[in-house]
Amino acid sequence: MRWIWIDKFIEFESGRRAVALKNVTLAEEHLHDHFPGYPIMPESLCIEAMAQTAGILVGEAAKFQEKVILAKIKKAVFFDCIKPGDTLKLEAVIESFAPEAAGTAGKVTCGEKLLAEIDLMFSHIDQNLAGKEFPEENFVFNTGTSVFESLLRDVLSRAGQKAEQT
Repeated sequence: MRWIWIDKFIEFESGRRAVALKNVTLAEEHLHDHFPGYPIMPESLCIEAMAQTAGILVGEAAKFQEKVILAKIKKAVFFDCIKPGDTLKLEAVIESFAPEAAGTAGKVTCGEKLLAEIDLMFSHIDQNLAGKEFPEENFVFNTGTSVFESLLRDVLSRAGQKAEQT
């Protein structure tokens, strides 16, 4: 089973920027256990949602030829709680990209309210300096997976509509 923490992309600029949505609902079991009687989304899961948003952006920038893993949380600052009913907008921007690694800056908002700033570092593990070998299968989604295509469905259909209009 995959644990997907984003519902869909609403913007995707290859190699540059991605914006995803996450709808937080009371149907999510973890909300009931985190603070009983006061359901909020754990900050660690918000970081995971950003890692998935930014990780897919980084993986796609290299045409999914690299195995991308989260290497470091450079910054995670939270300004408010995330509650059931919130629709999170996760925006990730690639700040640096090298054969060995990539850095992203991220913001999480709900409406106009800034909820968090999350900056991450990703490693391209096949390019690591330790010389270790890793399994052949890719760890991130790739363009051949229905999950990736589903997350990008609305963005791809809008791009296709724009292409038809020109």
